[in-house]
Amino acid sequence: MTHSPSQAAPTSAPVPSRRWRDTWRVYREPASWRMLALGFSAGLPLLLVLGTLSFWLREAGIDRATIGYLSWVGLVYAFKWLWSPLVDHLPLPLLTRRLGRRRSWLLLSQLMVMAGLVGMAFNDPLSSLQPVVWCALAVAFGSATQDIALDAFRIESADADRQAALAATYQTGYRLAMIWAGAGVLWIAARTQGNATGYLHNAWQVAYCAMAASMLLGVATVLLSREPAPRALPRARNAAEWLRGALVEPFADFIRRYRWQAALILALIAVYRISDVVMGIMANPFYVDMGFTKDEVAAVTKVFGVIMTLAGAFLGGAMAMRWGVMRVLMLGALLSAATNLLFALLATRGHDLMGLVLVVSADNLAGGIASAAFIAYLSALTNVQYSATQYALFSSMMLLAPKWIAGFSGVFVDAHGYASFFTATALLGLPVLLLVWAAARVPLKKHD
Repeated sequence: MTHSPSQAAPTSAPVPSRRWRDTWRVYREPASWRMLALGFSAGLPLLLVLGTLSFWLREAGIDRATIGYLSWVGLVYAFKWLWSPLVDHLPLPLLTRRLGRRRSWLLLSQLMVMAGLVGMAFNDPLSSLQPVVWCALAVAFGSATQDIALDAFRIESADADRQAALAATYQTGYRLAMIWAGAGVLWIAARTQGNATGYLHNAWQVAYCAMAASMLLGVATVLLSREPAPRALPRARNAAEWLRGALVEPFADFIRRYRWQAALILALIAVYRISDVVMGIMANPFYVDMGFTKDEVAAVTKVFGVIMTLAGAFLGGAMAMRWGVMRVLMLGALLSAATNLLFALLATRGHDLMGLVLVVSADNLAGGIASAAFIAYLSALTNVQYSATQYALFSSMMLLAPKWIAGFSGVFVDAHGYASFFTATALLGLPVLLLVWAAARVPLKKHD
């Protein structure tokens, strides 16, 4: 029976012993396969409005400072908690009656992403950058809305003991989508361009239309999946009572359970991925400026690197189930910061393909371990009664500060160079280690 992740054992409690064979068996369950496909749908839009878009813009001749500022499109994800209560409570005409609350919002958001990607495809940033930005914002809004509904769908689909495994399969689908949204886009654009040299908008147009069509996998999965057992919502007597239940109570519940320790937990959430997020905005411009070709970037960073992320995600999920989330959370934070120093070393070597392979391998393995543990931690903090709203708050907090700081990354690189930039992003990870150490002493609180 599904129960609230907030009723999990304290983080400091011993983790029940289980055989490795039993630990890995959970990945074969139907819920894990559903999260694999839905993770693909969730992961596809992100690079298309951030990393891959930055490669496209740089090839089109857009300056690094502008590319850095345009990364603020990603701040949409950091503010998704603002409309998450609507996803949690508001039924959609026609759709909710047929599909249920979670699947109806998933379907609507996926259609919004597809429309935005088509809009990006048919606008050339070289001649009309503003329409591309508006369409990217639409994609980000649809993607963030999909994340809200999907996180609630995942949390309500399994008990707390299986959240780490669902997080790993979700990450697998997510990273497979990133291969397609990264390497796939570059491969399609390169094949479309053929022997032509320089920038060719038509190549990117074909690639982005293919990405829009790829969202049909998520649409099909939503239509074929079962809605989690519906949670009865108390009937509000008036608008004020509805707003209190939808907007205030999810946040008040978290504060009541953790009191002053809520500030510590939110601080950890706010900065845990700061090293990776800030560094990631300048990764693709870095590859272009170091002279790596589309095919080299596709093969190394978007295929081989993502495979290493998948390995890290499965390893992180298994370790979290066996040894506890907080130990793996500390390991992931340490590795994520340390591997940024390898990028600083690579910046001094220029076009070094083997160096790129080694650095990307280490970085993505570390990122996979950190992501699996972090998603499991956020899921355990979430009260299933407010799953969409609370998880949206946590995942929004995760992105707000890193995305804002990342907006200045292009200016920093112009002033100090890539080596100094990557070293600075590694140093940003040091406070995270202290926060993980402190948060490990905070037990997960049951809902009253």
